[in-house]
Amino acid sequence: MAQENQNKNQNPKAQTQDLNQLLKVRREKLANLQAEGNDPFQITRFDVTAHTADIKNDFDNFEGKEVVIAGRMMAKRVMGKASFGNVADLKGNVQIYVTRDALGEVPYAAFKKMDIGDIVGIRGEVFRTNAGEISIKVVEITLLSKSLQVLPEKFHGLTDTDTRYRQRYVDLIMNPEVKDTFIKRSQIIRSIRNFLDNQGFMEVETPMLVSNAGGAAARPFETHYNALDEDVKLRISLELYLKRLIVGGLERVYEIGRVFRNEGVDARHNPEFTLMELYQAYTDYNGMMDLTENMFRHVAQEVCGTTLIPYNEAMIDLGKPFERLTMIEAVKKYTGIDFDEVADTEAAKKLADEKGVHYEKRHVKGDILNLFFEEFVEEHLIQPVFIMDHPVEISPLTKRKPDKPEYVERFELFIYGREMCNAYSELNDPIDQRERFAEQEKQFAQGNDEANHTDEDFLNALEIGMPPTGGIGYGIDRLVMLLTNSPAIRDVLLFPTMKSLN
Repeated sequence: MAQENQNKNQNPKAQTQDLNQLLKVRREKLANLQAEGNDPFQITRFDVTAHTADIKNDFDNFEGKEVVIAGRMMAKRVMGKASFGNVADLKGNVQIYVTRDALGEVPYAAFKKMDIGDIVGIRGEVFRTNAGEISIKVVEITLLSKSLQVLPEKFHGLTDTDTRYRQRYVDLIMNPEVKDTFIKRSQIIRSIRNFLDNQGFMEVETPMLVSNAGGAAARPFETHYNALDEDVKLRISLELYLKRLIVGGLERVYEIGRVFRNEGVDARHNPEFTLMELYQAYTDYNGMMDLTENMFRHVAQEVCGTTLIPYNEAMIDLGKPFERLTMIEAVKKYTGIDFDEVADTEAAKKLADEKGVHYEKRHVKGDILNLFFEEFVEEHLIQPVFIMDHPVEISPLTKRKPDKPEYVERFELFIYGREMCNAYSELNDPIDQRERFAEQEKQFAQGNDEANHTDEDFLNALEIGMPPTGGIGYGIDRLVMLLTNSPAIRDVLLFPTMKSLN
């Protein structure tokens, strides 16, 4: 270990030579083991009885008893006839105490040749050292896998973000907090499922390869299906198939699945991500607000043990009732401009010119209201707030407000200035839906490559008849970011999209 970590300040050429020598030595060790009939890669099974955290958390019950653990050797200090090491497994790490007397002369000599990074099986007795550290007194050690690479130097760890994302397996080994994030991600998804199952929802699966990628404003990835000689797209949303199931009489459905959007990569966006969408018959967006608030609160309490969530410099309170504002109210609150008093598109564009808000020629009043919201409001929405009643122009799948048909029954949940959730009273009028699709086709022709296309089978489903329905969609990744205090979406994706090095 000392040899592997020395000469940190050498020039790069010398460091490369040292590394090559270390890698050569490791391969020679493996060759010697194989020549002696001790090939670790021939071992097919090793039964463990405990994890390291179990031993530490329940020491009173484990003390003096024999345990069998397995994990990666993360430290080793040889001192003549007695040595110390550290073994890490899924749940943590524990110190091992290895002596020649307890192990035997030949096995002890073999232990001394083991390297940091080797995967080992340990059998021994749990005790506490004079220094007070919970440890295992080893009576048998088995080399289960030989590490032929050198782990990053422990003191400096693996800090380069590009390397961390590309070699997540090393990141998980060297940075325990990263492993904790992904364990918590799994717990979050399980908590969502449990919550929805207990609310009477049924989990379903819908196609990823589709002929018409609808349900969101996004550009799809395209591929070719050889067997049918047909171009298809990767889904950008789960919506239209789930609504078909509501038509079919499955009153409460949800899906947690990957979706794919051909867009840029930044701190909050990855071209493939995990989406949760649900649909419930016989309710509206008010029912969806209640469900969303209860779900976020439940998941935080169950996974984090609290509804007070630290994120960057803020403390997000998921325990209090979430504020509710219409988009017009929110823009008025933070700009003083009341879009109810803006007469038409011409007046809205003039206002945008005055305020320096960029818009496109095709945009109308509703689009410009949304642009004002994005420009002047979003960054202020730190605590949870539902932004309701969006313009119809940006909501092609949403039911209109009966008393204000230029707006729709839609909300987005914002936390820390970020959209966390999007939900509607779902449009179930097939005639209105066809008109909305036609308007989207017009926008596509005018250069909006994120516009929806007409889905004739979906329209046919609506003509069969869909009950009043509420729907919710939110990105699992952004929720995990919030609940793990992670600054970037790549920190909560095991294998984020990266540009190829080739």
